[in-house]
Amino acid sequence: MILVTGASGYVGSNLVRRLVAAGKPVRAMVHSPAKAEVRLADVRDRIEIVKGDVTRPETLAPLMDGVSAVVHLVAIAIERGSATYEAINTQGTINVVEAAQAAGVRRFVNMSQNGADSSLPYRFLASKGRAQDAVAASGLDWTALRPSVIWGPQDEFANVQARLIRLTPLVFPIVGDGGARFQPVWVGDVVEAVVRSLDDDGTIHQELSLGGPEVLTYEDIVKRVLAALDTRRLTVRVPVLLLRPVVSLMAAALPNPPVTPSLLDLLKIDNTVAHNALTERFGIEPRPFIPENLGYMREFTALGSLKRLLGRSGDD
Repeated sequence: MILVTGASGYVGSNLVRRLVAAGKPVRAMVHSPAKAEVRLADVRDRIEIVKGDVTRPETLAPLMDGVSAVVHLVAIAIERGSATYEAINTQGTINVVEAAQAAGVRRFVNMSQNGADSSLPYRFLASKGRAQDAVAASGLDWTALRPSVIWGPQDEFANVQARLIRLTPLVFPIVGDGGARFQPVWVGDVVEAVVRSLDDDGTIHQELSLGGPEVLTYEDIVKRVLAALDTRRLTVRVPVLLLRPVVSLMAAALPNPPVTPSLLDLLKIDNTVAHNALTERFGIEPRPFIPENLGYMREFTALGSLKRLLGRSGDD
C-alpha cells in the first residue's frame, strides 16, 4: 500500500491516477474527504480515501498501517492564518516522517523544491529545506524530488499569469526586468518521476532535480501564455519596489491572492536545474512549455478568474 499525502491536490491527484494505472494500491490522505470524492471520482472505487492532518500527529499514525511506502506532497506556497510555512512545510513533514518511523515504514519519497535550502533568508525555501534536512536525517530509505515550477491545467504559477491577463484588458505588468529564470516542468513528468523513483532503489538517498526542456525567463513565460490565449497586451516592466505595496495589499485583502511578498522575493533565486534527473536518470523527454500545450488556458474567463481571487469557485 502506498500512502500519498496531499492526494487531492494538483500533483497528488495526478499521481494517484498514475499509480492506479500502474496497478498500485493507493491510500489517499486528504484534508477534506468530501472534496477528494469529487476530485478523484474517476478512480474512487480503486483507492482508499482517508482524512489526515499533517499538523496533528495523532491523525497520521493510524494511516500507516499496512503501508510500504509514503509519498509526501503536502506543502503550501501561500500562508493563511495558522497554516504557516513552518507549521505545514517543515513541522508537517517531520510529523509524517515520525509516523512512518514509528510504523516501520522504510520507503519515503519527499516532494521538495528546486532551490530549497534551510540556510536561505526566504521563508518558503527555508521551510522546504528544513523539511528535507529532517527527511535526510531520518534513517529512512528516502528520495527527494526537487522540481522547478510545475505547469499544467491546475498549476499555481503559469495559470496565475493567464488569469491575471484575463483581468487586465490592455496592459500587463512584467515583474522587475522580466529576467527571472525558470525551467517549467510538466506535472505529468513530475508524477512519472515519482512513480519510477518508487521502483528504483538507485534513487534512495538521492536529491533529484526536475526541470523542463528549456530555461525561460519570466517574460518568456508571459509571452507564451499570451500566445496560448491568442490575445495581446502591452507588457510593461514594473520595478519590484513599486509592485511590493500592491502585492502586500492583495495578500491582505484577497482570500486567494495570486502572489504574496514572500513569493515575490523568490524571483531573486535562479529556478533552473543544472542536472535534470528527468533526462539523466529516468530517460524521460520533458514536455515543453509551449502555446500548443497550453490550450486549456483558453477556458479561463475574466469572471472565473475574479471569483477565484475572491476565494469562490470560478468557472475555470
